[in-house]
Amino acid sequence: MTTQVTFAALAAEPRTTISTIEAAFHLGRKPQTLRKWACYEDGPIRPVRINGRLAWRVADLLRVQVEGSAK
Repeated sequence: MTTQVTFAALAAEPRTTISTIEAAFHLGRKPQTLRKWACYEDGPIRPVRINGRLAWRVADLLRVQVEGSAK
């Protein structure tokens, strides 16, 4: 049995940062791709680290969606 997870629309997101899984969903990428971007610092956006965990700025994600530059 698979559990289906739903995420709020990015433009309506009240938080300033979101998790890697949520960010990957909004960019149409796999979470591991975003982790690679963070590790090698070669992606279109950089995460912030909060208590050692990756968090992705909603403003950066919106910018990438508009520009269409998620590689």
